[in-house]
Amino acid sequence: MRIGSGVDFHQLTEGRDLWIGGIQIPHHKGALGHSDADVLLHAICDALLGAACLGDIGHHFPDTSAEFHNIDSKILLARTHQLVTTAGYRVVNIDSTLCLQAPKIKPYIPGMQAAISGVLGIRQQDISIKATTTEQLGFVGREEGLVAYATVLLEELPA
Repeated sequence: MRIGSGVDFHQLTEGRDLWIGGIQIPHHKGALGHSDADVLLHAICDALLGAACLGDIGHHFPDTSAEFHNIDSKILLARTHQLVTTAGYRVVNIDSTLCLQAPKIKPYIPGMQAAISGVLGIRQQDISIKATTTEQLGFVGREEGLVAYATVLLEELPA
């Protein structure tokens, strides 16, 4: 068994779509980034890569590469999953936390779980997604950005 943790931050800005957990969420601001800036999927990718000792998301999918410009982060998650599987591991479960002031995320969690489950081939009940505000403190509280944290458990595949 191997544990990995990941964290990702993105600035919020007008004129971008807000993608979190593989789904688009209606909001007047979206996350700024080279890809679709899906903060949750990026944190999960980093946790998966870390658990398998495969580096980080920036190593595999650099923001200097035109190949990844505006890419759907579900593709990055699928490629990360392939790397982890090739290294001899399977995903047991994911625990994650989103930190953002708005919008409220609770109604979207089942859709996020379904999207992630579809990419990773694990049960939705093995994907925990929680959300919290920062009580209007800091850059998250001022709605300037958002943060995601993820922890994953991998199990070594039988030889």
